[in-house]
Formats: sequence, C-alpha cells, structure tokens
Amino acid sequence: MDPFTVSTTIAKPREEVFEYLADIANHAEFTDHYMVDWHLLREDPYGKGAGARFRVKAPLNRFSWADLTLAELSPPYRIVERGRGGKYNRIRMLGTYTLSPGAGGTTRVEYTLETEPVLLSDRLFEALGGRAWIRRQSAKALRRLRTILEEGRNRGRRPSVAAR
Repeated sequence: MDPFTVSTTIAKPREEVFEYLADIANHAEFTDHYMVDWHLLREDPYGKGAGARFRVKAPLNRFSWADLTLAELSPPYRIVERGRGGKYNRIRMLGTYTLSPGAGGTTRVEYTLETEPVLLSDRLFEALGGRAWIRRQSAKALRRLRTILEEGRNRGRRPSVAAR
C-alpha cells in the first residue's frame, strides 16, 4: 500500500515526546483502541531492538496478530519501527515517527505507515477499506498521544513481557 501520513502538534518539547515514543511499552497506551493484547518481546522496552506483539481489532480480520520492533532511533528527530502482520506474518509494515520543533516549544509529530501486501487477497483487503480504517485509527492514536502527554489522562495499560 502506498504510505499515508497523519500528524498532530503536542505542547511538549521534542526530547520529551521522543523519550516517550522510544519506549515501545508506551505505544500500548495510545493505541489500545485498535491494538490489544500487547506483549513485550524483551524485558527492556526502550530503544533499538525493543519489540512487541499484539492483536489488531480490524473488522473482518481473521489473522489479527502482528509485531513491531524499534529498528532505528535518531534522537530527537525520528523513530522507525518495522513489523509484520496478517496470515503467516507475510505483510511487512514500516512505521516512521518524525518529530519537528514547532512554535512556542511545541512538537509536530508525523506518523507515516507503509505496508507491503504480498498476495492479491491482502491487497484487496487493504483496498476495500482496510487502508482507510487503519488511517483513521492512526489519527485517533496521535490524538490520544497528545492527550496523554499534555494532560496525563486517558492512559491505557502498559504491557508485560510475554511468557516463555
């Protein structure tokens, strides 16, 4: 799927927003309206290599498990996450948070998501509403991120380390 970008402006310094996003356990707090059952893939949820597995609550989605790993961190500018989802984890995902300084000490957060569906059935699912649905959920997640960082409310649950 072609990449899409959603954005918001948060009234916090860029370094503070970066530190929050560099801890993958925090992602469950602002995405728990559509990503549930989070499990960390290692004890340390911060920094490069930190990852999590979760279910995506998309309509008509039979293969809901997905995973993400923080692949690149360029403090305090950019965080790149790579992941896979769908049947047999065949759909690659690439998400990028870009943090730009705004007026008056604010931070502009842009989230770009790109997926690579392998089969025709995967491409059809995205074309028939999957892409629009994930874009709406991502925009809502950024609004929730703004509320959590600015007001400290509407926090979700932090995930635990997956059982071995």
